[in-house]
Amino acid sequence: MSARRPGLMALLSLGVALLAGGGAAWAQPACPTLPARSPMPREATPDYLAEPSWRGRVAELDRQIAATDMARVQTVFLGDSLVQGWFPAIFQQFYAHRAAANLGVGGDFTQGLLARLAQGHWPASLRPRLAVILIGTNNLQYGGAPADVALGIAEAVRFIRARSPQTRILLVGLLPRGDTAAEPLRRGIEQVNALIARCADQSHVFFSDAGTLLVDGQGRLSRDIAFDSLHLTMVGYALLSAGLEAQIRQILALP
Repeated sequence: MSARRPGLMALLSLGVALLAGGGAAWAQPACPTLPARSPMPREATPDYLAEPSWRGRVAELDRQIAATDMARVQTVFLGDSLVQGWFPAIFQQFYAHRAAANLGVGGDFTQGLLARLAQGHWPASLRPRLAVILIGTNNLQYGGAPADVALGIAEAVRFIRARSPQTRILLVGLLPRGDTAAEPLRRGIEQVNALIARCADQSHVFFSDAGTLLVDGQGRLSRDIAFDSLHLTMVGYALLSAGLEAQIRQILALP
């Protein structure tokens, strides 16, 4: 049976791809291994969360963004309390010279990140060289399926790629939580990380499993590194930042 001729819409789509990709007509979309579904799960659907502390931090960032020339930001960190809580001295040491902005929000979920990206936390002037994303542990804690959490993270990648195509994205795998490797959420974390690692194309999207540096050989997470078996101490942030550093340098050195 002969192949059907491409319809008008298909031809138009091909033409748009050629224009946008400089001739790369067959370029893959971001995170092709995690395609959108119908219906989308809540983890992948923007949702302006109702939690007062979340909204308070979002409002604080709204004011910060409005008062900042975001065109000058070269590195942006997006995520939940694990990003917001980055010890200032550690953040300053590793990222101040990279014109970095910390847009972490305590208590955030993937759906909350998607909502705030669309509602002002990725303004038109923001065109950083690198976006670092660490999000999803709260979704798992409250029963999110790993595949749905990973899809929510993929949607954030697709948003950034559409809004700022030249921005490279570093996905930081979900960090270990719980005192031991037997912690029930550890399996979900491994599953999410395995899924989002497949988003890495080594061109615009990259993956880091730096969280493995936070546990010992038996998978134990010391309270000296994570004081409540999740949130990091200064030692934990130093280890995490050092673990990310080589990869960040490599990404920023790309043309």
